[in-house]
Amino acid sequence: MAGAFPRQPSPAYRTAGRRALRVTIAAAAGFYVLLYGFGWPVGATYALFGAIAMAGLSHLPGSGRQRAALLLGVVPVCWALITLGTYLSVRTWSAVVGMLVVGFALAFMAVGGPRFAGAATGLHLMYILPSFPPYDPGSLGERLAGATFGIALLIVAELTLLPEPAALPYRERAARAADGAARCAERLRSAPYTLPEALRSTARTLGTELRSSHVPEAERPAGAGVRQRALAHTGLATRTLLGRLAALPPPPAGATGATGATGATEQPDVLRAVADVAEEAAARLRGRTPDGGAHTRLRRVRRALTTAEDGPPAAQRRIAALLEVTDAALAMSTAADIAVRGRAAAAPAPGRFWYARMRAPQLWWRRLSGHVGGRSVFFQNAVRISLALAAARLIAGIDTLPHGFWVLLATLTLTRTTVGETRTTVRRALTGTLVGALVTATLLALVGTEIEVYAVALPPLMLVAFTLGPVKGVGWAQALFTIVVALVFAQLAPATWQLAEFRLLDVLTGSAIGAVFGLLAWPRGAHDELRRSVAVLLRIAAEIVVATSARVAAGGRRVPVLDAPGSRSLQHALVMAESAYAQYQSEPKGPVPSPVGRDWQAALIAGHHTLWGADRLLVPPEPVEVPPLDGRPAESVIRAGDRVAARMLLSSARVDPTGDTAETPLPGPTPPIALPDAPPGAPHAYYATLSWLASLTTDLVRLAGETGTSPGPAAGPTGPTPPPGEEGGRERTGRGAPALRRGQAEAGDEPA
Repeated sequence: MAGAFPRQPSPAYRTAGRRALRVTIAAAAGFYVLLYGFGWPVGATYALFGAIAMAGLSHLPGSGRQRAALLLGVVPVCWALITLGTYLSVRTWSAVVGMLVVGFALAFMAVGGPRFAGAATGLHLMYILPSFPPYDPGSLGERLAGATFGIALLIVAELTLLPEPAALPYRERAARAADGAARCAERLRSAPYTLPEALRSTARTLGTELRSSHVPEAERPAGAGVRQRALAHTGLATRTLLGRLAALPPPPAGATGATGATGATEQPDVLRAVADVAEEAAARLRGRTPDGGAHTRLRRVRRALTTAEDGPPAAQRRIAALLEVTDAALAMSTAADIAVRGRAAAAPAPGRFWYARMRAPQLWWRRLSGHVGGRSVFFQNAVRISLALAAARLIAGIDTLPHGFWVLLATLTLTRTTVGETRTTVRRALTGTLVGALVTATLLALVGTEIEVYAVALPPLMLVAFTLGPVKGVGWAQALFTIVVALVFAQLAPATWQLAEFRLLDVLTGSAIGAVFGLLAWPRGAHDELRRSVAVLLRIAAEIVVATSARVAAGGRRVPVLDAPGSRSLQHALVMAESAYAQYQSEPKGPVPSPVGRDWQAALIAGHHTLWGADRLLVPPEPVEVPPLDGRPAESVIRAGDRVAARMLLSSARVDPTGDTAETPLPGPTPPIALPDAPPGAPHAYYATLSWLASLTTDLVRLAGETGTSPGPAAGPTGPTPPPGEEGGRERTGRGAPALRRGQAEAGDEPA
């Protein structure tokens, strides 16, 4: 028992204990007031399970105030679910159909981000509870009143009992990172034109704090609305800017201009304009209203950079790097303006800010429709759990299992995304339920009908159950919850030791149904889907690399458009791969380690870099005429693009689970792709393209290297994974690299 009750509780115990205290007080108070004060056994049941569903079995992110606001918003949803479940329970077939449809809808809402995903289990329970006999529409009012009372008490408890301090808002995180970018730009204005290690470390820390895995779930900008998308875009652009500044090459020796060529515009002008834009963006994110003059000045500076005189190769590389810096700074400034002002912000150029003028229903439709299909892990999870719940409701209705509600509750809480994890969970849950059933049978046999004993024992037992269950695991949770529900039902009606038998039978039935559907519906979880989606991602990226290189060589008129050619398909592939990666990170890997050469994050980074580079090279902020490359520069760009694309196709074939390419890595370290030397007289477009291909080369070398290699600062833009649902191949998630960690399904985990 020393392991269960440590002398100095860990943070996990303290967090679970605070939540257990709130749910115990709300559930017990609602239950006792309605049962013993008003004589409403049905209302008391709904009050108790309403509080347990939304706090004990759900994971609502955020502080107490944030959770209370979310609970207030789900009350009308609970009313609708209870009403629908009450009327559909008239026949078994109608209850099964309702369970299938509602179960899918509630599970699929995880595409909306951590808040929706966290509330899904509780909302499922609020529909499951009234979907069983007796069919009694006359008690609907009491059911609604009980559930409302229990959730209202829970809202009060969230606001008043042991409130946690509010987390740092994402806007403030982005503002601090923008301030750090301004300091970096200022430092790079003077010799030695590189960042000192202390400032470089600070910039790296500020960028890391914007990664989804380092942001509390309630603060992640994972919604589908304009401001949420723009705030996520702000974080991506700010991290990109920090990375570009850290990797900015110094001007060539003897150069006096911004571009590294004698006679060009003075160097401090570009970085000074970048610093001003970063400070302006930080001020806007903190609620101030700058005039936007810094953004306008930086646009003029960028225009001057694109028309700078040609110079030696070192100067041209400097120009290419400065253009990347200015593009990232302008994107950060525009996104911050939209994040603060929404659709009232200044109209941005078409392209990456396509969402700025769209209304919320359109944006939500894009997110939902983009994940409708068998290649989305959100869709797979929703299909799996809805089929399992419908089957459980059918079996419980046909066999008239006593307390059939427990069958569906077991199916809902024990079904996992992989058959292996489901099997492990079911084994532990059944062991815990068996222990709990033995204790329950003994307790009911000894106490009999002494209701006072059950009433006194229920609150402390609930407190222990909801404290130990989340920390000790599913076995403890099932054992203690079995005793809790026995004490509840013993107060509602006379109970014998057979109640424990029914509980064990129902949990066994529900867990068996979950295991069957875990085996039939995508039993390997996200593992195969991740491999398949990464293979598709790399194939599409290879096509874009070839097409972009050819268009750069051919030149022509460039105008602001919504997407670079091929970007929509690549964007959709990225969404699918990122959501699969988020779920993959949350699933147990089993005893067999991942093969060497399987750095999934590097593949996602390569996809983002492909989008970023194609957009930067082919979609300018304003119309411009780009001359074609001559002779050797054109040939060099096309050949370099072909080599990078060939490596992408080889990597795609090696990870594709449907192909027959050998999965073993090539012997020895994978050599980098040799890019051509700079030919004499090559223009700016040549160096910008080669800089992009070089970043892709770095990603592909990492992809073929040892799994888990972390990206270095020179690899290009790095940033948190955008929220799940930038979908349908019609929208962008940003240009940063995903930063997903175990347990972050942003949904999906992050998220998505």
